[in-house]
Amino acid sequence: MPNAIAEQALTTPEVLRPWIAGVRTLSGFLAEPADKPFVRLPAAVTTVVLRVGADARRDVLASGPRVRASYHEGKTHVRCVELQLTPGTTRPLLGVPAAELVGRVVPLEELPGALTRRLAAGLRRLDPEEAVPYLTGALPELLSAAVDPARTALLRAGVDALSVRPDRVPTQVREVARELAVSERQLRNLFTEGVGVSPKHYARIDRVRTVLTRAGHTPWSQLAVMSGYFDQSHMTTDFRALMGVPPRSYFTGRLPPLTPCQSMPHS
Repeated sequence: MPNAIAEQALTTPEVLRPWIAGVRTLSGFLAEPADKPFVRLPAAVTTVVLRVGADARRDVLASGPRVRASYHEGKTHVRCVELQLTPGTTRPLLGVPAAELVGRVVPLEELPGALTRRLAAGLRRLDPEEAVPYLTGALPELLSAAVDPARTALLRAGVDALSVRPDRVPTQVREVARELAVSERQLRNLFTEGVGVSPKHYARIDRVRTVLTRAGHTPWSQLAVMSGYFDQSHMTTDFRALMGVPPRSYFTGRLPPLTPCQSMPHS
């Protein structure tokens, strides 16, 4: 299985959890051995990234949801912290619906809104390890009055219902809409704005990421059912669509051709 990045997950302070779902630091892309590529997995989340290059240049970026995996040649000498936004936080914090950021990496200064510019200016002064302490003081002031609590709660209930959990398989989109007392169209609009992808595509990404996490410990057929697929064939089809290769190929290192790992844009 590809393993191309050195990272550490940090504990998210309680005061940030309404807006930050997770924090990780990256100390560099591992370039050795050469057959270990940098893999960008599908992810139905938006992240804010503080990146420090080898020349000490700082970039503050918004990285939008990724609907498919991509495979890149390794790259070194990058330090950064990634702040994963909770569902419903993208528009209040960054000034645009999450759907506008799908497949994009954008300097925060190019996004609209006073909150976004203030966040970018604050983070740009920092080293990656200073970002979480800074946000602990800044985000409650920035966002407490900007988030619609009822709409956000509805969206997050939908995300939870469509996510794989250790004790249950996810609910179907139609059933989720019924449970939340909204139409499927309303649910789709909530997800497009607050997550960036449709409920159906969110569920596909979540299932594939579950397979990536659980593979190697469970027979394929059992893993498929545990992850919410109809059967192993369904799992293989979905995995190939999002990852570019079927599960067996991915986990034995038979990957699509690598492309150069492009630098994130400078502001």
